Amino acid sequence: MEPTTEKSAKKPAKVTKPKVAKAPKPKKVKAPREPQVVFAFRLSEADRDLIHKAAGPAKATRFVRSAALAAANQDTKSFDELIAQSKANLK
Repeated sequence: MEPTTEKSAKKPAKVTKPKVAKAPKPKKVKAPREPQVVFAFRLSEADRDLIHKAAGPAKATRFVRSAALAAANQDTKSFDELIAQSKANLK
């Protein structure tokens, strides 16, 4: 009689459980968004770099949009907040 090892021993077949169909999840209803358009302008690389430094990491688009809207709405409070933010980021 030959000795058996774990490697040569046959493992019992796994018993699979029958899969039960799950109920489909209800789809989330998204609120309709206001249609958006693109507003672009050209600037030098130096100006672009200055905007990125003033806005902080990954916030340049939001910074420029906020500055343009604050100026267009004559919102000096928001504009002053952006200036304070840029001063803090330029240190």
